Amino acid sequence: MDTITYSKVQKLVKQLPTTSLQCAYIFLLELVDKETDVSSQIDFMHLPLDERRRLMTQQAEKMVVHYEQTANECQEWQAGDFIYEH
Repeated sequence: MDTITYSKVQKLVKQLPTTSLQCAYIFLLELVDKETDVSSQIDFMHLPLDERRRLMTQQAEKMVVHYEQTANECQEWQAGDFIYEH
């Protein structure tokens, strides 16, 4: 397969009907997001262990605050009966 370049992708996109542009755009956004997530995960794993622990502790502290603030809401939607309709 030939090397794929930005210009080849642009040329291909220009051939798309306008009705397909939104779908192509969303697909490209998802690719960028996935790539960002993966690279940030890899970057995280390259950090020293102490730095990873510090960051995880910060995140855990933020989540404790979040769960404390939403405890009533959580209890409300967990309470009650489940009704299965077929």
